[in-house]
Amino acid sequence: MGGIAIATVACGGPAEPTAQAQPEQEEEGPVVVDVAEAKAAEDASRIYPGTTRPARQVSLRSQAEGRLLGLTADVGDRVQQGQVVGNLDNVLLQTAVGEAQAELAARQFEVTQAEAELADIRTSIEESRVRFQQASNDAQRLQTLASQGAVSTQEAEQAQTTLVAAEQALQSSQEQVRTRQQAVSAAQQRVEAQRSILRETQQRLSFANLTASLSGVVLERIAEPGDLVLPGEPILTLGDLSRVLVVIEVADSNLSEFSLGQSVELTIDAFPDETFTGQVTRISPVADSTSRLLPIEITVANPGGRIGSGLLARVTSVGSQSSAVVVPESALETAETSDSQIFVINEADGSLAVEARTVQVGDRADGQVTILSGLTPGEQYVVRSNQPLESGQTVELSLTSEG
Repeated sequence: MGGIAIATVACGGPAEPTAQAQPEQEEEGPVVVDVAEAKAAEDASRIYPGTTRPARQVSLRSQAEGRLLGLTADVGDRVQQGQVVGNLDNVLLQTAVGEAQAELAARQFEVTQAEAELADIRTSIEESRVRFQQASNDAQRLQTLASQGAVSTQEAEQAQTTLVAAEQALQSSQEQVRTRQQAVSAAQQRVEAQRSILRETQQRLSFANLTASLSGVVLERIAEPGDLVLPGEPILTLGDLSRVLVVIEVADSNLSEFSLGQSVELTIDAFPDETFTGQVTRISPVADSTSRLLPIEITVANPGGRIGSGLLARVTSVGSQSSAVVVPESALETAETSDSQIFVINEADGSLAVEARTVQVGDRADGQVTILSGLTPGEQYVVRSNQPLESGQTVELSLTSEG
C-alpha cells in the first residue's frame, strides 16, 4: 500500500499541493534612496593680519660731533629731500676749518720758498756753465801757446786747474738743482695733502646742517635740542609713504595662495569702508625660527600719503577655487579596492539609476567630507538608501530628497 501511495503522488493528482507549498517569489520594487545635489565647497580664502610700513625708511644720523642746537621737523611732518631739518653747534668745526686753512697757507709758503731757491740755483748753474766754458777755452789756448813757447808751462797748468774747478762747481750746482726739485715736489705733495684735510674739515662743517635724505614723513624723533650727539647717532627716522608695505606671515602649507606679482585685496581698520588693492612684491624664502611662518610683503599704492605707518591691515588670500564639493560622510561607500566611491543618480528612459563612481577624498570634519575629484557641483548623489546598492540599479527618490 505504501508503494501505491507514492506512485499516486508522482503521477499527478497530489502534485498541485506541492507546487503551492513553494510559491514563486514576488518581484521586488525599486530601492528608495535619499538624494542630494552636490554643492561647491565654500571659498577657502583666508584673512591674514599685517601692519603697514613705508616702502622706504631711513635713519637721519649725525655725521659730526656736536651739540644739537635745533630741529625744525617733528613726528608727522612732511619733508623734502635736501631740506635742512636741524643743525649742530659748529664752533669747533669752524675752528678746525680755520686751522686747516692756516696750515695750508704755511705749506704753500714752503712751496714758494723751495721754488725760489730752485730758481736761484738754476741761475747759479748758468753762471757756472759760463765760467766752465771760459776756463775750457783759456786752458786750451794756453796749452797751445805753451807748446809753442809763447807762455810758460806753469801758466798753462794753472789754466787747467781753473778748468777743473769750474767743472766741479758746475756739477755741484746741477746736483743742488736735483735736490731742490725733490724738495719742491715734496712741498707740493704736502700742500695737496693739506688741501684734502681742509676739504674734509669743510665737509664736516657742512654736516652741522642736518638735511633730509628722502622726501617723506618724519616717523620718529630720537634726539632733542641740547643733546650732545656723536657721529653715527640717529636723530630722526624718515619714511617714504608714496607706497606702503603690508607684511603678513604665512605657513608654508598655504604658500600656494600667493605668488610674486599677484594682486590681492586688503582692508585697513583705519578706513573701514574702503578696500585696497596691493601686489605681492616679495616672498621670503626664510621662515621665522620661532613661529615657522614665512613673511610676505605686499606693496600698496598710497597717493597723497593717506595710509600711515603702523596701521592694522587684513589681507584676503584668493584661496583654492577648485571644483571640490562637500558631502556627508554617510554618502561614501568603500569599494573592494579600498577606494572611496559614491553613487550618482543618472536618468535614462524615464527611470533613475545609480552609478558607482570612485572619488578622491580630502579633509573630513564635523561629519562632512571634501570630495576633491570624481563629483562636480550640480550632480545628484545618494546620501543613504534602504538597501545596499549596485551600479546600474534602478532607484526611486525618497520624499525628503533634494531636487
